[in-house]
Amino acid sequence: MLIKIYPENPNERAIEQVVEVLKKGGLIIYPTDTVYGLGCDITNQKAIEKICRIRGIKPEKANFSFICSDLRHISDFIKPIDTTVFRVLKKALPGPFTFIFNANNNVPKLLSSNKKTVGIRVPDNDIARAIVEALGNPILSTSIKDDDELIEYSTDPELIDEKYQELVDIVIDGGYGDNEPSTVVDCTSGDFEVIREGKGNIEDYL
Repeated sequence: MLIKIYPENPNERAIEQVVEVLKKGGLIIYPTDTVYGLGCDITNQKAIEKICRIRGIKPEKANFSFICSDLRHISDFIKPIDTTVFRVLKKALPGPFTFIFNANNNVPKLLSSNKKTVGIRVPDNDIARAIVEALGNPILSTSIKDDDELIEYSTDPELIDEKYQELVDIVIDGGYGDNEPSTVVDCTSGDFEVIREGKGNIEDYL
């Protein structure tokens, strides 16, 4: 099902409809400040397994990120960070970054059995953040971008729906998506190590 939600002023009823689907273990495709994401409720193991099947990967080997609504939300899933790191996060988020932290025990066991880290995002997109706020916990997320495919299939919501409608419950049309992913920054050692260059430039915030 394709649902139109305007990013400037997300419709509350539409957001609630999306949240109901997530609570029942459904999958959604939704806009971020970078590429469109494929997501589910992080507390639903079956939904996580469905995403892994779509992506063709095992849960314990997956590098999914958590979409959080704000910095307070992030602290629920990571080990304590120092004030320098926190200050940079405060300046850089919401924004086009995925920050990798040492995970705490709140990260679902399915995802952290072999890994001690977690990727966290707070996208600069009101739709994504409104969904997370209404859901009450983060969305597990992976981008739908595929380097082997036509750009339109990861940026045009109608074409995304055409491709994924049999695999997901809702595709949110929040306008055309970007084709550049987030910048991935490893913070596990207390420094900022860029693992993947993307849309964000961490140097602007250091």
